[in-house]
Amino acid sequence: MRARPRSLLNTADIELWPAWLLRARGSADARTIARADWVLRRKRDGRYLAASLPQGLLPLLPRWMRGVDSDAALDALAGADGPAKGELPLDKLLHRLHALGLDEGYGERTGLDLVSEPASLALAGFDRYRRPLWLAAGAARAWNSMHRAAHRDGVVLDAISGYRSHDYQLGIFERKLARGQTVEQILTVNAAPGYSEHHSGNALDIGTPGEPPAEESFEKTDAFAWLTNNAGIFGFRMSYPRDNPHGIVYEPWHWYFVDHRG
Repeated sequence: MRARPRSLLNTADIELWPAWLLRARGSADARTIARADWVLRRKRDGRYLAASLPQGLLPLLPRWMRGVDSDAALDALAGADGPAKGELPLDKLLHRLHALGLDEGYGERTGLDLVSEPASLALAGFDRYRRPLWLAAGAARAWNSMHRAAHRDGVVLDAISGYRSHDYQLGIFERKLARGQTVEQILTVNAAPGYSEHHSGNALDIGTPGEPPAEESFEKTDAFAWLTNNAGIFGFRMSYPRDNPHGIVYEPWHWYFVDHRG
């Protein structure tokens, strides 16, 4: 019996998900996904495009290749036995940022770096909501080691979220623009697409049971006290302390893996 894949393979338009991690969206899809190794999922809207079966690729959406870079996804699928290394190019993101009226001046004003997406991510377990938690390979190992160490000390750490794609952040902007907000209004509460540490797969929002996610009150918990004293041992640092130079609100829940030796 073949081992189930535990990596997410990433391209500019399509993610290749291990089929065993996905829920089917209909009885026909359920039968197909149950037999598949991988499912090609469109990043823009999460639609399932095709399934990779032992006998070949089976479309799940008519004309699924239209409007996406299917060649990159098929190349990733051909090399799926070994996770891809490196980062994805930023060309597509830059084009969409310019369409929003954003240029490199945003990064200069905030001191934030433009962040590439990794070509593959590792399954680091599951978050508080039982969703797959995707992180860069080194960050995944460090998170699991830190999670176990906290548990031995009687502290429970919850993962709230890890990797987020450029498309995810662009979708936030597009929905808010459609509701009549301006780009300037959106930027007061959301980082520009491409400038979030979550895109790298090295950032993690952390919580603890009984505490609401992404709230400043997290700083009063035993979990935060434990992280303050121990996270650095595992290569994590808090990115946005009070009065940080980026102008981002205090985020005691947001931690970044800086030790990239793995």
